[in-house]
Amino acid sequence: MQAGRIPVTRVTPALPDGRWRPKAYEGEVVPFRATVFREGHDQVGAMLVITSPSGTVRHERMSPLTAGTDRWEAQVLLDERGVWRWHVRGFDDEVATWRHDAALKVDAGVDVELMYEIGARLLDRAADEKARPVAARRRLAALATALRDDTMSPAERRALIDSPVLGLFAGWPLARLTSDTPEHEILVERRRAGVGAWYEFFPRSEGAKRFRDGRWKSGTFRTAAKRLDGVAAMGFDVVYLPPIHPIGVTNRKGRNNTLDPGPQDPGSPWAIGAAEGGHDAIHPDLGTLADFRAFVRRAAALGIEVALDLALQASPDHPWVAEHPDWFTQLPDGTIRYAENPPKKYQDIYPVNFDDDPEGIYDEVLRVVRHWIKQGVRIFRVDNPHTKPLAFWERLIGTVNAEDPDVVFLAEAFTRPAMMQALAMVGFQQSYSYFTWRNTKQELEEFLTSVSQETADFMRPNLFVNTPDILTEYLQFGGPAAFTVRATVAATAAPLWGVYAGFELFESVARPGAEEAIDNEKYEYKPRDFAAAEKEGRSLALYLGILNRIRADHPALGQLRNIRFHSSEDDSVLVYSKHLDGRFTPDGVADTIIVVANVDPHSVRETTVHLDLAAIGLEPGSRFEVEDLVTGHRWDWGDANYVRLDAFTRPAHVLHVVRGSR
Repeated sequence: MQAGRIPVTRVTPALPDGRWRPKAYEGEVVPFRATVFREGHDQVGAMLVITSPSGTVRHERMSPLTAGTDRWEAQVLLDERGVWRWHVRGFDDEVATWRHDAALKVDAGVDVELMYEIGARLLDRAADEKARPVAARRRLAALATALRDDTMSPAERRALIDSPVLGLFAGWPLARLTSDTPEHEILVERRRAGVGAWYEFFPRSEGAKRFRDGRWKSGTFRTAAKRLDGVAAMGFDVVYLPPIHPIGVTNRKGRNNTLDPGPQDPGSPWAIGAAEGGHDAIHPDLGTLADFRAFVRRAAALGIEVALDLALQASPDHPWVAEHPDWFTQLPDGTIRYAENPPKKYQDIYPVNFDDDPEGIYDEVLRVVRHWIKQGVRIFRVDNPHTKPLAFWERLIGTVNAEDPDVVFLAEAFTRPAMMQALAMVGFQQSYSYFTWRNTKQELEEFLTSVSQETADFMRPNLFVNTPDILTEYLQFGGPAAFTVRATVAATAAPLWGVYAGFELFESVARPGAEEAIDNEKYEYKPRDFAAAEKEGRSLALYLGILNRIRADHPALGQLRNIRFHSSEDDSVLVYSKHLDGRFTPDGVADTIIVVANVDPHSVRETTVHLDLAAIGLEPGSRFEVEDLVTGHRWDWGDANYVRLDAFTRPAHVLHVVRGSR
């Protein structure tokens, strides 16, 4: 029978489909939950039994959640990489049942001596358990004796029902009836799989030069390496590079995705493959493989990892096309089908057909991934994984991670929820998300609640604020305030966020009729003078650096599941907190960040913010001090607080609760 004497159901973390296991990242605080109940009115308890990858067994007493739901929870900091095994044990809490019944009956003068004797016998039994520490057994025996002492005053004897000695049962309960769930697993991956600040740039644009006659000289890995200092100064710890491979000539795209390229147009990096090679080759304009390795080493010296684009497609000039024509879809007229994402067309790209030679394609892609791992790459941003078979990714990522658990895959899958979530279930450590198009207070609350609660057991959203292909209307027409607000929310609402170069320069002019920047960098060189923009005050770089420093300083922002929303009296003022209990912080002091953001980039908003103080570890009605981590200003706050947010000067507060100030 499955129910057990003390039924335990609905255990989490869990996936919607039991074929795959949930996952976390090193240092993540994970809530383990279960529904535990029994017949009648006797009390029950729940214990989480969890074993670390190295074999350490811990027993964590679970606490009840909302009254009447029979839901129990234990929050655990998972601080070791590998597979953790765990189960939940439900038990009849005999001591809790006695305390509940004894308090009612003794106060009512009913069965008084009988209740004291029942309690004394429970304590006798506990004191006889040889496995309990000797000191604890002595204290329990002494309390049993006291319960039987009818010479004590009624008040003194009644107080024994609430004796602190009974706290010894918190971690070691007394129970005759127990039921254990089956054993479950949760995979804990390296911290970078769940926490990171990404910065995307095109190496060919960094150091690119245009001559008077219109010719261009491409940037190289050596010139691009100079940009890494600026990226590090902003606090980013992952640099993502679009494809660095040779680019095809056939059907090459010109500026702004046109079909008539000029002789100086470099083409889209995603049109991979030419006479110089394919996915395992370096574009000759960028340098050599040795230059790439030097770039990776320079990044590592600055505390930055390099993420490489993995785009499984080919230009018509790719060696695959000639060597493996069966890897592509042949049309009746003898041509090969090119890629489409209606209404967009990519005449310079052939999508791979995974059905005719799946083993050959798998072997080749695995070889390519292993090749770049040997060059020092441990992160891959995968282009359009939702257009490839799910089983392919499950096999590839599973094989790679079995060989090297450090390797991280980010799914660039702006697609339907079913596929987006399935990619995460089968192995992708990170995922792009719908954040880019969630801009209003209501939209952001709904989206962030979903990714932090509903899918957090398997999917980690990377909150990119923009991409080469995505320049939302919010950024097109919101001015610098829109950029500031989007960065603030992305950097503080989730542990993963990302920026594409040019965001810090407020690049906001779109190509007519498209949701992308005009003069798209995918199709041309785009050198930027970041230093001049910063000097002239036309850059958000300093603010991005402040946000990333705040992220590094405050462990609450390194958690995904701990966001809680608070209310304001203005539909455009978003309020949320990220709280981490002192049990889980390095210094043992609770860490709380409160973000208040005016998501309307065109206005000044004055409103009252109402905080749920219990959600941030404070007593209702208490007063405390908050510090704005951007400006250094401090205020005295409580349950209700006035705020004024001017979109044109200060559209958001990032506040730290100063513990111990009152």
